[in-house]
Amino acid sequence: MKTLDEVDLQGKRVFMRVDFNVPLDKERRVKDDLRIRAVLPSIQKVLESGGRLILASHLGRPKGKVAPEFSLAPAAEQLSKLMSRPVALAPDCIGPEVDKMAAQLSAGELLLLENLRFHPEEEKNDPGFSKLLAALADVYVNEAFAASHRAHASVEGITKFAPVCAAGYQLQKEIEYFRKAMDNPRRPMAIIVGGAKVSSKLGLLENLIPRTDYLIIGGAMANTFFKARGLETGKSLVEDDFVEKAAQLLAAGGRKGVKMLLPVDVVVAPDETAGDQARQVPVESVPPDLRILDIGDRTVEAFETALKSCRTIIWNGPMGVFETPPFNKGTFALAEFMGSLDALTIVGGGDSASAVRQAGAQDKVSYISTGGGAFLEMLEGKQLPGVLALESRQ
Repeated sequence: MKTLDEVDLQGKRVFMRVDFNVPLDKERRVKDDLRIRAVLPSIQKVLESGGRLILASHLGRPKGKVAPEFSLAPAAEQLSKLMSRPVALAPDCIGPEVDKMAAQLSAGELLLLENLRFHPEEEKNDPGFSKLLAALADVYVNEAFAASHRAHASVEGITKFAPVCAAGYQLQKEIEYFRKAMDNPRRPMAIIVGGAKVSSKLGLLENLIPRTDYLIIGGAMANTFFKARGLETGKSLVEDDFVEKAAQLLAAGGRKGVKMLLPVDVVVAPDETAGDQARQVPVESVPPDLRILDIGDRTVEAFETALKSCRTIIWNGPMGVFETPPFNKGTFALAEFMGSLDALTIVGGGDSASAVRQAGAQDKVSYISTGGGAFLEMLEGKQLPGVLALESRQ
């Protein structure tokens, strides 16, 4: 891929696809600005090089219709605070008024376009819409790793029409860290997989079992593996249709010599609102009327013992219902421990990244990916349309 440092930016109109699809609170203020902060170096590079910057993003799922609750105004406000300068928000992402605002930008100025997904053509990767977006730019920069697994107009289609295409610093960093971990990892290597469902991580598990030395499984998805081993799981979430597949994955890991670690004890309660009734039990003794909501202390200790020797660790998915105390203890303990290791530690996925930040370990792990679905698809061995599009323009 051509990189931002290889492109002449002076006086050029630079269309930068970012991912400002950030969580908002009830007052429609940005709750977590990781994705905005992550692209600041690329933004500053364009502005300091005398470029005229046009930022474009989506927010939420407006389904091709204008919906005020999905306006990018909160992102514009947060970016303005971070940069200590005003950030204008265009009324749309295409059209005569947008063309005029883009044309009037001076060197070192920037403009944020309104939500791309207000137009159904964005998600349909419509060539006409791609061409209209490309007409705004002399240079196209993809700085939206988290959206690069989507073949959308502003991610893939625009590269067919923009005169010059390049990768932003953040997208570069995402790919470099991933390749460092996966192409030639320092051994031993561990993959930690959590979250709710085996079905959503099936491709990841099948792709990674032959590559890793340790596979550590937690979160609600571990319940399906418990059932595959003939254990009772009470009222816990279990994907009954995937019990046989879980058994096959355990067997495959055994044949490959992978050390497969499941929880040995768990935290149970009637539900996530009953934290005062939480207690730890061995996995063989889950009461029939309770739910598994976190990993227990003995499990944390066992996982940490395995991770101590590892030199490459990739983590995707929390170990429990980390949003609700006391069911966050297992996830937070693991995050803090990973931050203490002399290893390449990469955290990917929205929930995992959020958990690491809540645990205060964000500056201790090697890298936190900004991409949820994109990171997951790379772990599954898939190629990302947004990245392929840039590589084809090199």
